[in-house]
Amino acid sequence: MRIHATKAKQYRWQFVAFVYGCSLFYFLFQGGKTALMLFIILNMLLVYLILGRWSGINKVAGARSYSGHSASGHSAITSGEALDVSLNVKIPGFFPLPYVIVRDGLIRHNGQALSFETSFVPNWKRSGEVTYRTPPLARGNYQFKDTECLSYDVFGLFEHTGQFRSDAAFSVLPQTVPLRQWNGFRQGIRGPYSHATASRSAKETTQINGVREYHHGDRLSRVHWNATAKTGQWKSKAFERESLPRTLLILDRHLTPQDGAVAEPFELAVSVAASFMEHGFRDDTAMGLLSVGEEMAILPPKSGADQRNMVLKHLTSVDADAPHPLYASLQQAQSAVEPGCFAIVISSETGEQVIQSMEWLSRKGVTPCLIHIGSPANRISGNVAWKRILESRGWMVYDIKRLQDLPAALEGSGIA
Repeated sequence: MRIHATKAKQYRWQFVAFVYGCSLFYFLFQGGKTALMLFIILNMLLVYLILGRWSGINKVAGARSYSGHSASGHSAITSGEALDVSLNVKIPGFFPLPYVIVRDGLIRHNGQALSFETSFVPNWKRSGEVTYRTPPLARGNYQFKDTECLSYDVFGLFEHTGQFRSDAAFSVLPQTVPLRQWNGFRQGIRGPYSHATASRSAKETTQINGVREYHHGDRLSRVHWNATAKTGQWKSKAFERESLPRTLLILDRHLTPQDGAVAEPFELAVSVAASFMEHGFRDDTAMGLLSVGEEMAILPPKSGADQRNMVLKHLTSVDADAPHPLYASLQQAQSAVEPGCFAIVISSETGEQVIQSMEWLSRKGVTPCLIHIGSPANRISGNVAWKRILESRGWMVYDIKRLQDLPAALEGSGIA
């Protein structure tokens, strides 16, 4: 592309030289006022074209600002949301510029590039502002490329460029859905055949442990009226919680043959894992992550904001790059599976692979639960024998085809 632009510029200069030569010979051999005026005009235009090299655009400066465009009103950018970008451009010098073209771009962590182009007419201070909105962004880490500014002369013959760097990087988090109440954590520690239910309040003792933000649906008896009156915002009493089981999220990063090169099932799996992580963080559950691919990520179960941030950071940039199916991946990371924990396997595998994986986890002293990721386009209603085998052994199995179906499925019977 750069070689093509260089050749085009050479051709333009050759054309200008040809026209100027013709005008010179016409002036020398023909003479007269017409030839003289034409030669003077061409000289003035040639001076204008040459002075364009010092238009000042090669020293252009600017600043970038951006904000997420979320329908939910959240400040964090999540997958599927757009980004509003604003660029303030300042061009030094005095040379007149009819308009300026601005080219900006984003680079995703996997090398995918997005390019944007817009234009503006500089004001009398030789500055201007342009804005653009990106398309809905996929999950990942993004970095802005250098911003390039271009200007042409009034004839559109020659291009003058300049660029400025405004380092900025941001992350697009995976989508999540709120999981209101799920007794799977407690059912997992009590055993696969336990169907006892536990309300949200049963997970807490009667010992007050401070004040927290008011959650929609809290009973009036939980409201901390003194703190509410002092702060002017609703506050609730925080009670000490009973110990919940250590929970390990196992993310399958291997695309099954039915998935092929389709990325939707894996994106759904990542969103499901992030939703469980957010739910565990709100309930002060010790959550961990096992993610096996080209690089293995092992985060032992812990509670707290630091653990949540580490898990979400990994889920933001993780790719489906596991060279082996789920069962082989688990065997590679068997040291990370500690007996006595509750394992949530998030996978799109079917058949023997899932059965072997769940049996292996059970032999390791772990209570497994399967979140099976299905595609809405492919109804997996034919061969369900492997599901019946898992259900007969008392393991919880949930079939999820859309992220919005996750809360309803978890609040159902526990076996889908």
